Amino acid sequence: MVLVASLHGKVAAMTPSRVLIHGAGIAGPALAYWLARHGYRPTVVEQAKELRSGGSAVVVKEPALTVAKSMGILAQLREVATSSSALSLLDPAGRQLLRVPTASPQSVEVTRSDLSAVLHRAARDDAEFLFDDTITSLRQDPSGVDVTFRRSPPRRFDLLIGADGIHSPVRRLVFGPAEQFTTGLGMYSATVPLEPGALGDPEVAVMLTAPGRMLTLHPSRGKPLAMFTFRGGRVPGYDRHDTALHKRMVAAAYAGIGWRGPELVEAYQNHPAPFFDPLANVRMEKWSHGRVALLGDAASAVALLGDGSSMAMAGAHTLAEALAAHPGDHVRAFQAYEAKHRRQVDPKHRRVGLVATLLVPRTRHGLALRNTVGRAVGLATRTRNTVPPSRTAGSERLVRESGGSLSAESPSGAKVGLLRKANG
Repeated sequence: MVLVASLHGKVAAMTPSRVLIHGAGIAGPALAYWLARHGYRPTVVEQAKELRSGGSAVVVKEPALTVAKSMGILAQLREVATSSSALSLLDPAGRQLLRVPTASPQSVEVTRSDLSAVLHRAARDDAEFLFDDTITSLRQDPSGVDVTFRRSPPRRFDLLIGADGIHSPVRRLVFGPAEQFTTGLGMYSATVPLEPGALGDPEVAVMLTAPGRMLTLHPSRGKPLAMFTFRGGRVPGYDRHDTALHKRMVAAAYAGIGWRGPELVEAYQNHPAPFFDPLANVRMEKWSHGRVALLGDAASAVALLGDGSSMAMAGAHTLAEALAAHPGDHVRAFQAYEAKHRRQVDPKHRRVGLVATLLVPRTRHGLALRNTVGRAVGLATRTRNTVPPSRTAGSERLVRESGGSLSAESPSGAKVGLLRKANG
């Protein structure tokens, strides 16, 4: 019997439970950390041979910032923060429309790989990690879950958590094909790393938008990243593993674009394994079935808003707290976790359409409107400390109604939403 104390001072008695977590990105190691603190015995299995390197920038913000402070990792995150401190918005000809600051004491921007590494270091001493492996089949009964792995011997666990991204194998095995739960936005995201000197100012991210397509350069942390976000219809026979197809789609979408477009498209074509994925949301009526639950993008991916990693960390903490509050009763725990975390996630789904329209307008008219919003944000930012609030309230209200995607306090909400990987 183990006495377990929660962050809120509650103490409960429980028998240590064996919990398998599928996915070692963001949600997985965060959950492993909190489960171990509550007396559980977590095992994390990851398909990749090691923690992934590189990756797009993500912003750790509330409620994840409080979770990071409670884990004692906030200082580590600040140490590996990206160098980006401003966003320069360009018109289709490459002329600067405005430049706004992105640094904020209420958030920390890091690469996804650095965030994953910090979370892994926090959890690794109290959790078992199995890399280069995955679940191939599972069978659950009233008392546990029998799991078969690709490489490791079969094992039995008390609970299974799918923290394995938008293409979740656990969700497919337990709930059914992805098509039942994912809704495409009719948009695609592609990224490719560049040479260190590819960006003139290492502290400024640059974003160019033309009708139906956006091109962003982000300084990251010494390794700049080019990001392509564009609108496109369903491709017959689309295969998310077909790199040659992805390269053809990027080349076709950005044909004729100005500025540094040809150079960046060429960099994408020449890279052996650039990232590419359709932008999609995941919405499910229920996040658990029996002794299996989903976490992070596997349960509730929200494209474009840049909240995936923060929601994953917050959800991991909520799930661990719920399990600790209901020892031995996974049904009530899963219900409590879902009820609480949905209150944070569901409102974001309602904003995606408007944000997509603002970030990647379909037409020149839509682009002109978006740029008007951008100029209003720039004005609000420059005059915040010199003009009475009543004089800037209109532009800031417009920004708030757009979902905050170009907010004066943190325009990285738009920027990072475009930089995020799809497996949150």
